[in-house]
Amino acid sequence: MGSRAAGDERIEIAPSVRAAGVLGVARLGVLLDAVRFEHTLFALPFAYLGVILAARGLPTGHQLLWVTVAMVAARTLAMSANRLIDWRLDALNPRTAGRALPRGILRPIEMAALSLVSLAGFLFAAAQLNPLALTLAPFAAVFIVGYSYTKRFTWLSHFALGIADGIAPMGGWIGVAGALPWEAILLGLAVATWVGGFDMMYCCQDYDFDRRQGLKSVAQTFGIGAALRWSAAMHGLTSASLLTLGIVLGLGPVYYLGWAVATVLLVYEHWLVMPEDLSRLDTAFFNVNGYLAIIIFLCTGASVLFRV
Repeated sequence: MGSRAAGDERIEIAPSVRAAGVLGVARLGVLLDAVRFEHTLFALPFAYLGVILAARGLPTGHQLLWVTVAMVAARTLAMSANRLIDWRLDALNPRTAGRALPRGILRPIEMAALSLVSLAGFLFAAAQLNPLALTLAPFAAVFIVGYSYTKRFTWLSHFALGIADGIAPMGGWIGVAGALPWEAILLGLAVATWVGGFDMMYCCQDYDFDRRQGLKSVAQTFGIGAALRWSAAMHGLTSASLLTLGIVLGLGPVYYLGWAVATVLLVYEHWLVMPEDLSRLDTAFFNVNGYLAIIIFLCTGASVLFRV
């Protein structure tokens, strides 16, 4: 039987309570795994880019804390809402049928509860930052939840997803500066075209499924070859946006080293994936994109903090 001591007093914990606690922790673990919570680490560099560039150095501890809470909550909101909105479609798609909701491991009400808790955390964190962050937070929440519906009626859904992700660095910038200058929008454009371009590529593997279900994508509407060309064009815009950002902000050589490596990685992604061979799509998505985000963040941080 579990117990803990408080001086001479011993508080007994009933087995049923302990079992309930263990079960609750395990349930939470399943829930967080369903939204790929661990991948939040790869999303945070976007927000921190905005933070560092807005502060032109290190932010205050207060800013860093609440921007981090806001971004973790916003990503969890986006992922949990997406899982909830799409779970019936996921059950029909062999690629996603193994997810927790389609398999019945989790109930929709549990995912809805996670969404609501995340929304509350996001709004609370925004309120701790500044008035503009709080004012724009509800609009951001609507966008990062609503993009999941767009593939049902428009092939522009990739752009909607890109903009939803582009909100992260702009949000980080607003969290520190309390303003949204055009340099922050340029950074948001870089992230939006990067994510949107890759989503065009990633959706190619769902070409047959999307056609059967009447879902919209560039690949389904214009063909896989066109989707990969559009994706390459989007990533060309990503590279150009990052280059322009470095010039207008007067960043140092290390930033351009990061930009050059990121551009090479984008080219490598498109070399990996061909219209007739999508087998290396996961490598491009999970590995190369992860490296790219970290490299851009580290090089930008070094350039700003050490003036190199």
